[in-house]
Amino acid sequence: MGPLPERLATLVDPRCRRGKRHPFVAVLLIACSAVVTGATSFAAIGEWAADAPQDVLARLGARTATVFSARVPPSGATLRRVVVRTCPGGLADLLGHDPAGGDTLAVDGKSARGSRHGTRPAAHLLAAMTGTGLAVTQLRVPDKTNEITCFAALLEPFDLHGVTVTGDALHTQREHARFLVDVKKAHYAFTVKRNQKNLYEQLRALPWQEAAAKFYDRTTGHGRTETRVVTALTVTDLGVDFPHAAQVARVVRHRTDTKTGRRSRETVYVITDLTSRQASPERLANILRAHWLIENRLHFVRDTSFREDASKIHTGHGPENMATLRSFAINQLRTAGHTNIAAGLRKIARRPYERPLELLGLS
Repeated sequence: MGPLPERLATLVDPRCRRGKRHPFVAVLLIACSAVVTGATSFAAIGEWAADAPQDVLARLGARTATVFSARVPPSGATLRRVVVRTCPGGLADLLGHDPAGGDTLAVDGKSARGSRHGTRPAAHLLAAMTGTGLAVTQLRVPDKTNEITCFAALLEPFDLHGVTVTGDALHTQREHARFLVDVKKAHYAFTVKRNQKNLYEQLRALPWQEAAAKFYDRTTGHGRTETRVVTALTVTDLGVDFPHAAQVARVVRHRTDTKTGRRSRETVYVITDLTSRQASPERLANILRAHWLIENRLHFVRDTSFREDASKIHTGHGPENMATLRSFAINQLRTAGHTNIAAGLRKIARRPYERPLELLGLS
């Protein structure tokens, strides 16, 4: 992808021709710059723009007033109108990371709880993130439907050749497996739980006692110690009823609460088209770990660092476009080497008109 202004210029300006006072790309660049300083609302973005020095407004392409040739920032109301009406799919694709050539891509959904308004439910956003923690894109799930219907549309624009796409039990769908392998030339690794009753029982009945390939993994965090035992079986000749299935892994998780000492055990299965040569039990464990990261490194960060669930933005495409801007800020900070996003936002905010432009390559 080219520089950020060139990418944003490919979007369609949603405003009418008459009455435009501020360049479309400049408005979006101002929104991007404000959000990487920690702005969480249209009012905060407008305040950042109102205080911006003339040289910063010039670099962002703000319009020039006829009087005194001064740069004039868009108001908070203008910023809101543009962001709310901009095509959400195009914005998400342009501000995301290109997944081509990557190892894994996790797909998972999240509701922006604060966007609930009256009888209208909260916006539910389906997102994709690489195993390195970079958001690729997102799509708003239409009301009165679910994530399953949006899976193919979310991934269709991208080159996924050789990428292993992971999904939770909701996405363990035959159509998804065929789409990834036959259409996108990708791989899949889907979790199987009791919501797929027949498939779950079929996998549970496999001859696990004959499995020789195992991997043990132990982690400590979030107030618990977890030990995972991953056992893999080749199922090509075992008649497993799932498209392109080559291998099944059984994951047994033993958890111990470090404070109370309480123990629990959970067994889940993972079905994949990856053969035993392509994915050992250790690699399957790493693929699963990469999938779990989307909760910690994207959804959790947007909630804690940007207070997404507390945001009351609910009109138009506001909820999904603001979520895209937050994911974009997280991507930019991670690419710049920040492992702690909250600390990265504080650092940018200490010099709010110099560092955002440096981070976005606009200085």
